[in-house]
This record gives sequence, structure tokens and C-alpha cells, in this order.
Amino acid sequence: MNDVCQARLLRDYVLLVEFDNGLKGEVDFSPYLSRGPVFAPLADPSFFARFTIEGGTVAWPNGADIAPERLYEMTKAANKARQTDAGGTLLPISAPVARRGCA
Repeated sequence: MNDVCQARLLRDYVLLVEFDNGLKGEVDFSPYLSRGPVFAPLADPSFFARFTIEGGTVAWPNGADIAPERLYEMTKAANKARQTDAGGTLLPISAPVARRGCA
């Protein structure tokens, strides 16, 4: 299983997530804001920004989290949709600030 080893807030509801195998990408969490009461507090940008890395995934103080397998698939999908240069190479993502358990 691939665990999240770092995450960085890029803008409201969007994190740059990196996994322990080196995969990284931008993940938009806004679709989760309407997925039940546990995710409702995340609609407040200041609360959303209080995420941590726990159990190999991104989590919030109220217990909200998303399975690392789902985050991994979301990251892969976001990378496929990301802009490429003329040669089809993915453009670089800015370097994250904090690391937790990344190689």
C-alpha cells in the first residue's frame, strides 16, 4: 500500500500530496465537502488548512479522512489531467515544504 508522506496546502480545498513511492500531485478535495456531516467542517477554509498526516493519509481534527488508496487514485487521475509541455512531459510541481516519512 502507498502511504501519504507529505501534503501541502496550495489553495482552498487543494493539497499537493506526495506518497512514499514518489508519486505526487494536486488533489482537489472540494467534491468531499458535501459528502456527509463528517466532511461539512472542511468547507471552512481555515478548518480545511488544519489537516495532518495520520495512518498514511490526510486527516482532519474532527476525524475526517480519505482512504490512502482513494487518494492515490485521485492523485494519479489529477496527474493525467495536468498540463503537459509540447513533448507530452508533465510540467513540474512546486516542491512541498514539509516532509513526513518520505524517502
